[in-house]
Amino acid sequence: MNLPYQLIALDVDGTLLTDDHVLTEGTKDAVRRCYEEGASIVLCTGRSPSNTFYLMEELGLKGILIAHNGGITMESEQRSVLHSFGFPVEELAGLLDYCRNTGIHYDANTVYDMYIDRITPREQDMYVRFGIRPIRVEDVIAVDEPILKFTLFGTSEDMDRVEREWAQTRCSMVPIRSGDYFIDVMHPQATKGNALKQLARSRQIPAEQVLAIGNYNNDTAMLQFAGLGIAMGNSPEAVKSAADLTTASNNEDGVRAALLKHVLQLS
Repeated sequence: MNLPYQLIALDVDGTLLTDDHVLTEGTKDAVRRCYEEGASIVLCTGRSPSNTFYLMEELGLKGILIAHNGGITMESEQRSVLHSFGFPVEELAGLLDYCRNTGIHYDANTVYDMYIDRITPREQDMYVRFGIRPIRVEDVIAVDEPILKFTLFGTSEDMDRVEREWAQTRCSMVPIRSGDYFIDVMHPQATKGNALKQLARSRQIPAEQVLAIGNYNNDTAMLQFAGLGIAMGNSPEAVKSAADLTTASNNEDGVRAALLKHVLQLS
């Protein structure tokens, strides 16, 4: 089959997975069919590589993974890093002071590991829900690996306040709202859109042959880069406006519906 899209970028949480973090059989089948017909499937996620490889295995995919919101691009079989946007933890000194003074929870993410220096039962429950096991250290400022993503977690009101007060953090990195309860702090050049663009160019695939599906603000850049950007039905209105089309929600197999219609052209 001559597919209209050679490269398909799929967000994970809120897109590929249901709200209960389940990969449905219908969605799994549609992704596999596109892959078997010759499309390159790239999971493009805010998750770490360590917390995404199992999904690629469950889908039967081999190839490229874009993780940490575009902070790193990896080859999944050899676990080799193709490109990354890391920064020294010292860049976060002012932000750490802000978080500690305001009670905002945070974690520092390197290529494979996540570090925390404090936790409450609420945050522990959140990590369990996402299948994450952070490493407890005395102070994350002592982490000696490049940071790819620094995540803030709290209520939606907490995250709204952080966005309003960002200047007080004295941080030169860029905040990206990746969910109602999360803000990811990234290198200024690290976006899913930039990582996807770089990957497409390296494979000489024009943007017109790239399809991207996502559901939140951190997906907007890749939706706008792709020749066809599709927002999930559960996306905020701003994300839907940035996309070309909208599909059903993540709890209604929206990815499956989009792939069947626009890639496999079955409906």
